[in-house]
Amino acid sequence: MMNTHRKNALIFLGAFVCCFLWGSAFPGIKIGYSLWGISGDDTWQIIRFAGIRFFLAGALVIAFASLMRRRLLLPEKNELGKIAFLSLFQTVGQYILFYLGLAHTTGVNSAVVDSLTSFFAIIVASLFMKMERLTPRKIAGCVLGFAGVLLINLSAEGFSFRPLGDGMVALSALCYGISSSLIKKYSANHDTVLFSGYQFMIGGVAMTIVGQAGTALSGEPSAAVTAPLGAAGILLYLALVSSVAYTLWGILLKTSDVSKISIFGFMNPVIGVILSALLLGEAGELGLKHAGALLLICAGIVAVNLSPKKVFHKKIAKITL
Repeated sequence: MMNTHRKNALIFLGAFVCCFLWGSAFPGIKIGYSLWGISGDDTWQIIRFAGIRFFLAGALVIAFASLMRRRLLLPEKNELGKIAFLSLFQTVGQYILFYLGLAHTTGVNSAVVDSLTSFFAIIVASLFMKMERLTPRKIAGCVLGFAGVLLINLSAEGFSFRPLGDGMVALSALCYGISSSLIKKYSANHDTVLFSGYQFMIGGVAMTIVGQAGTALSGEPSAAVTAPLGAAGILLYLALVSSVAYTLWGILLKTSDVSKISIFGFMNPVIGVILSALLLGEAGELGLKHAGALLLICAGIVAVNLSPKKVFHKKIAKITL
């Protein structure tokens, strides 16, 4: 019993660390845009910025893991295709969409819309990968989560949705849902840390090349760095966010069901909303609809996690004792 409690405590702690880091990325990326002189219209520079960040993240993962194991971690030939395929969703697809979306919406909105990652992960794992069974509780949780996302886009004029902002963040969440199941699948026979590091590096190189080429061909003005030390610092921090959070998340996914781990993602929008309000001066963006949206999302998490049968058995056990 103690071992089970200890394992659950470690899972919660690990998931909380991941979600805090990811939550801090919402305002962190916007601060990075400001320090690097990147505007929301600088599409190719945004992609290049993301590429450099993820290449650094991958290099940090591989360097640290190699030092710990006292040997250079290198992928086998039969692993390269799987790493590239994982990178297509986890880094390239997810973050091109996320960075572009974040540039056209607020940190508060993106934090709540990005909460769809938890529900997409459950749907993909259940319906497409056949790793788990899609139960009525999970369906109810998904419906509540989508209701929260719809609520966040309501305005006095009626329903509003920004395709270049909220829409892209939602598609980014779908890419995450696919990548979560791929990580679970690949981790059964491969090194999770190695896959995490090299998929970041491959994706980072691809995004940097595309961003650099696009910047040159489109004639976008070069980024004007306003504070070199701060700009370098925020880039390194965002690289650490990815390297630490995704490596730890991959380890958690390897040892537990996708739904049990992904559902902790409800902490992402909560932390993201709070940090965006504090760091970006978006406190004025917070209102009743944001509180209602978060409550709906949390209700969805409870619906997915709730197990009436287990609760009933625990009560019976207490009575018999």
